[in-house]
Amino acid sequence: MAHLELPLVYLARHGETAWSVTGQHTGLTDLPLTEVGERNAKRLQDALSGLAFAKVFSSPLRRAWRTCELAGFRSRAEVVHDLVEWDYGEYEGRRSDEIHAKRPDWQLFRDGCPGGESPQQVAARADRVIDLVRSVPGNVLLFSSGHFLRMLAARWCGIETFAARSFMLSTASLSTLGYEHSLEQPAVQLWNDTHHLLTTNEPDTFTDRFQLTEVTR
Repeated sequence: MAHLELPLVYLARHGETAWSVTGQHTGLTDLPLTEVGERNAKRLQDALSGLAFAKVFSSPLRRAWRTCELAGFRSRAEVVHDLVEWDYGEYEGRRSDEIHAKRPDWQLFRDGCPGGESPQQVAARADRVIDLVRSVPGNVLLFSSGHFLRMLAARWCGIETFAARSFMLSTASLSTLGYEHSLEQPAVQLWNDTHHLLTTNEPDTFTDRFQLTEVTR
């Protein structure tokens, strides 16, 4: 019996911004990409070339929309407001070390943000996005932001929202959500892939470390 190939959901995090460099929480502040961010967003085009998508959805925030444009999908992308980043409220623009100086035990995916969204509110948005992509008969590509995409992955897999803290995402990274064997087993198939950001003059540090281990062990 032929194996039924189930649709995949590709997640593209936006390119670098000034605040992603400094580690400031960037929720609804509508920052542009840096020069590096623009360059890396263009490299997503190569990573996604040859893939077919039934639908492409993007956050309306310009860091995600610009990434979508530079990756070559602006003409067919649809804006979905539920894809915006976490509303950090009073913690907007602040770094984690600043927050921990006053709240040492604070965890975003457990505690949320005063004056902003709770984990439950972000999870509800993620659930709506999941319902949307599962209604599409084919592969889907999403452009959004780091913390929201981490919550989306947790909800996709049916695990507790606090576990999303372990799903680190780099800017301009590519990830894939899919299924193992059947629709009853949602799974992460690829996470935080940044190989497309390497140029011919940049070493693949993971491969270099692996080769060094093989030689010296």
